[in-house]
This record gives sequence, structure tokens and C-alpha cells, in this order.
Amino acid sequence: MKAVIIGSATLAVAAGLGFYTWTVSQNANGVPCGDTSVAGAAIGGPFELVSETGETVTDIDVITKPTLVYFGYTFCPDVCPLDSARNAAAAYILEDQGHDIGTVFITIDPARDTPQIVGDFADNFHDDMIGLTGSAEQVDAASKAYRTYYRKQEGDPEYYLVDHSTQTYLMFPETGFATFFKRDHTAEQIAETTACFIDQLS
Repeated sequence: MKAVIIGSATLAVAAGLGFYTWTVSQNANGVPCGDTSVAGAAIGGPFELVSETGETVTDIDVITKPTLVYFGYTFCPDVCPLDSARNAAAAYILEDQGHDIGTVFITIDPARDTPQIVGDFADNFHDDMIGLTGSAEQVDAASKAYRTYYRKQEGDPEYYLVDHSTQTYLMFPETGFATFFKRDHTAEQIAETTACFIDQLS
């Protein structure tokens, strides 16, 4: 059932925007870096959210270096913890190689994910992972900027699930969006592709 939900979310994003192309991604200098690319739609953009300390932050404050950005929620039973652990593992690999890399977790469930909850969740995976929440309007604006999909399921007002897309986005402070990673990308693959972009854009 979860696989169907995830697949539907991904299809909703792809069908709604018509920008996914399953080809070899290239960095700014035309060098192949990975196996997926996006064309025809702007990914990322300005956002204003709330950090784990309760401070209002913007994309400029958060994306100060090559950064892996993921949208999920802390009450997610399996997908979000697994993806966050994988992204953190990729960051550790890159750090071991001497690269300075950031990881960001943006909740799509601000009603339950307070600054402290989302901060504690992020800290479980990487000491430097940034957890962000905000008002429903702030989160929705950030989600739209990254062309992500999410929808709260009907049912228990406290113990509910949220359908959502699961791409991880590689962002750079100066040039913005570089590529995205799907759920079947491993930490090693993410690290390799990210290092390729870092090397060519530095």
C-alpha cells in the first residue's frame, strides 16, 4: 500500500508539471553527473521557515553550501527516516572526502512538527542536519517552490499519515538546483553524483 502511495505521489508531481526526463544529468559545464535530470521547470527558490531554535530563516540562511534538501515529516513510519538516514550517510561519505555538505529536512506536517520535534528528528541522523518547520502557509510556499507533493490523509485528527513525494534535491547557494535523487539511489550514489557537481562547480 505504501509503495502505491509513494508511486502515486511521484506520478502526481511528474504529471502535473511534465518535467521529468530519465536521462543523464549534466553539471553546469556539461559533464555527466548521475542518471536523472529535470528539464522545463524551475526547482527551488526563496522560502521563509522556522528553525529548531524558533528563529525565522530563509533559503539564503540555510543553503550556504552544497545542500541535500528533503521534504517529509517526523511521524512518517518508514520512508522519511530511511531517506533521512541515507542522506546523512551520503553527507558523512562526502565529509570523509573533504567536501563541505549540508543536509536539510523540511516538514510537510507543521501541525505536529514543532521546531523542537523537527530539530530533534534531524539531529538523530546528522549533527549538522537542519530541521525546518513553519506555518502551514510557509510550508506550502516552500513545497511549491520545490515542486513537491503532499496531502494529509483523512482519518484520526492526531494519528494521521501524509502522502508525499520523496525526491531529495541537490542545491547550491549560487547556482540553485543541480539535480534530484530518487528513493532507489544509495548513499554512495548520492555522494558520487554530489561530489561530481561540487568538483565541477567549485
